[in-house]
Amino acid sequence: MNSKFLYFLELASRWYVFVLLTVYGLGKLLGGQFYRKGNLPDEIANVPLSEVGGFDLAWSFMGYSYAYILFIGVSQLIGASLLLFERTKLFGVFVLIPVLLNIIVFDAIFFDTYGAMASAILYFLLLVLVLVLNKERLIKIIRLIGLRQSFGAKQNWLHTVGFVFLLLLLFFGIDQFFVNVLGH
Repeated sequence: MNSKFLYFLELASRWYVFVLLTVYGLGKLLGGQFYRKGNLPDEIANVPLSEVGGFDLAWSFMGYSYAYILFIGVSQLIGASLLLFERTKLFGVFVLIPVLLNIIVFDAIFFDTYGAMASAILYFLLLVLVLVLNKERLIKIIRLIGLRQSFGAKQNWLHTVGFVFLLLLLFFGIDQFFVNVLGH
């Protein structure tokens, strides 16, 4: 395929995701998304919790914590902004992919209409396209950060697996200690 076309395809994909996720990120921060704590619509507040529909339940839950709204909105804004620049576009993709996967799963579980999920899937696929169009650069990054042997060439895989397993047990022990001390 023509390299100029691929360049414009990638650029348009990044800009599209930037614009839409910036709108959604700002919407979260400015109060345009979710039912905020203390600002629940009467038609929802007067319904027993067991009878509230998935969308309203999800919108109430997501709006309960402003810190969570702030985290999601800022993540969307930072990830989207990183897409604008050639040097940071892949980092932006890596920031946004987990955010979009969360949105897709959330929408699939809680919503009975799927327009928002279809949009999130489109944004996700456009980010995957950016990764595919930058596969050489991505391979270099993966090699740089992930494929070096920490234990040296003479160590065999059994030693590596054993050491990692011991570390996993240690992490589990620390995790369970904090769960038991601090509560669930």
